[in-house]
Amino acid sequence: MYLQQLDAARAHLDTLLSNTAATLDLLSEVSASFKAVESQTSAFQRQSEDLFVEQRQNEAAADGIRNNLQYYEPLERITRRLNAPGAGNIVRSKGFSEMLLQIDECIDYMQTHSQQKEAETYRSRYRLLLTRALTLVRTQFVGSVRETSAEVAKRIADKQLNDTTMSALLYAKFRIGAADMKELGLEIQKRANPPADAEPGTEGEYQSLMDELHTSFAACRGRLVIPLVRTKLAEIAQAPSTSKDPVAFARSSISYIRGICLDEFELWGEWFHGQRGLYDFLESICEPLYDHLRPRIIHEVKLPKLCQLCTFLQTRYINDGEDEYEPPDLNELDFGQLIESALEDTQSRIVFRAQAILRDEIESFKPKPSDLDYPALLRSKKTPTSGRKNSQAISPPLESTDDFESTQDRWPLSTTTSTNLSTPYPTLTRAISLLSLIYRLLDPTIFDDLAHRIVHATTLSLIQASVLLKSQKKPQPNKSVSQSTTTLDPTSTAHLFLLTHLLLLKSQIIAFDIEFSSQPEVSFDFSNLTNTFYELQAERGGLFNPINLVRLVGRGRDLLPRVVENMLDAKVELDGRLRKVISDFTGWEAGKMTRLLMGNGVMGNEEKARKAVSEMREAVEREVVLLRRRLEEWIQDKRTRETLVVALREAVVQGYEDFLGGMGGGAEKGSLKGKTKAKPKGKGREDDVWDVDTFVEWTKRVFGIAAQAEDDSGEESRSLSRNGSM
Repeated sequence: MYLQQLDAARAHLDTLLSNTAATLDLLSEVSASFKAVESQTSAFQRQSEDLFVEQRQNEAAADGIRNNLQYYEPLERITRRLNAPGAGNIVRSKGFSEMLLQIDECIDYMQTHSQQKEAETYRSRYRLLLTRALTLVRTQFVGSVRETSAEVAKRIADKQLNDTTMSALLYAKFRIGAADMKELGLEIQKRANPPADAEPGTEGEYQSLMDELHTSFAACRGRLVIPLVRTKLAEIAQAPSTSKDPVAFARSSISYIRGICLDEFELWGEWFHGQRGLYDFLESICEPLYDHLRPRIIHEVKLPKLCQLCTFLQTRYINDGEDEYEPPDLNELDFGQLIESALEDTQSRIVFRAQAILRDEIESFKPKPSDLDYPALLRSKKTPTSGRKNSQAISPPLESTDDFESTQDRWPLSTTTSTNLSTPYPTLTRAISLLSLIYRLLDPTIFDDLAHRIVHATTLSLIQASVLLKSQKKPQPNKSVSQSTTTLDPTSTAHLFLLTHLLLLKSQIIAFDIEFSSQPEVSFDFSNLTNTFYELQAERGGLFNPINLVRLVGRGRDLLPRVVENMLDAKVELDGRLRKVISDFTGWEAGKMTRLLMGNGVMGNEEKARKAVSEMREAVEREVVLLRRRLEEWIQDKRTRETLVVALREAVVQGYEDFLGGMGGGAEKGSLKGKTKAKPKGKGREDDVWDVDTFVEWTKRVFGIAAQAEDDSGEESRSLSRNGSM
């Protein structure tokens, strides 16, 4: 029984072992199968990864092709759209701007991807499409402008319209579709700008299309507006108040033209962005004004009228230059730019007329005897002096004048000058009146040059007049007439005439701010040429000597004339003339007082010398009284008179010193030939030859120098007592 159990257990265990062995074999087969599957899976995974990479590459290539094709594909579609019948109607559609933007993008793409095979061909075709599209815009824009213009012109021609209806037709009708047309025009303007890397001055490719829009609009507006402007200006020109007065005509006509230009300026801004071509159009509107105004300016001979017209243009419409560094406001009309040509015509005419007046009435002036009737003219018209200080030349009046002669009466010379010339020499009056008229109306450079010529010519005319005064016969003494007039010789009159007129001229031109003349007088110096040929001619046969001819060629510079430039400054010249006439006047008057000391036989004869000195002192006392009367008659300013008196006294003292030096005594010896003793200061016998110190003290009393000093100190002390300070 146990054996059977053991056999059964053994059989069972054998079965287990066999099953285990089979299981192990099966597991070995499974493990081998798993390894085979693992290797196959790894291979599949590798193959899948390669396929996935290839797929991604293909997808990227497909996306790139798709992106590139989007710039090639619209070509045919846009071509059919722009070439279809009635293509002009798409200009106002909503998608038109998007189509233009797409064309721009395609052109930019072809330009940046020029390495692609068909890029250049497609770029050219897209540019043709853009030109076609912008041409349709131009056609639509021009057609709209012409249609509106024709409608307005027809309604104007059908019936007479008042100003309100006319304004509604001319402007309100054009404003109806202006916003849409402005946007269409902007499509061309955006593509008319030159590229960023273009050279300065280069115009955009489509600028000509934009210019056509400007030209078409300006032409249509001009056909409507310019005939109305011509009619209105003709009415203004024929009006009684403006037919003969250029200033009144300019005031009325320019005001009307300015209103028209302002309306056109606003209308232009509603049709276009920017102002290119605007001022050319406005200048065409102003042409009728120039046609009326320019002949009036050219034929106007009255300088005051021209100056009033120039003042009106400058003050009303032209900028004064104070804001020249500020950028102009593009939203406002620069009307001064439109009438600048009229201002230039007026200024040119002013310069021409001023030169004619300078030539005819100053340089070629021929004085009448009444013009040189001095000093009688000083007493003929006495005018009260003005109490104003710091006087200047009177500015031009605003009221109209008939001619230049009446202008002189309206421009009286300042009465607070240092002279008593109530009736100055005519050329001086004309010169100051002329400068007063043209001052601040011309370019500073032109005015300075013209002012220098006027002052120079006036100075020469005054010198010529003084020469004529010197040539007059000396009046004979007349007991019935005051001695101050009968004893005045022509030379003294000429000196005082020139002195007072130059002082008056100098005081008047201060107000005009005349700058230094920068324009030289050019002349040619042929002295080198003449000297060279003179040297050759001095030698016998020298002119035909080959050696001299070679030397002559070597000195070729000497054969050319030298250019000599002499700077002409009238103010410097005037100051020099003043110094000279003062020197001449004091020298002449001192010579009259001391001429007895220079008589024959005086130097060698003591008795004659004493007599000459005594008579000289009497002459000095007599002449000083007459001199002061003459100076008071000619010169108003007290300090000027005293300055001349002091200068004359110094000249007399110098003449006396020269006399003593010639006699051999001099100031060191204090007596004549060593015999005259020095006298106490200021004292001396009447029949003696005084020393210099005594003579100097005596001249102070005679000339009134000390008294004048006391008067000046008294005035200063009174001023101190009133004001408490200097």
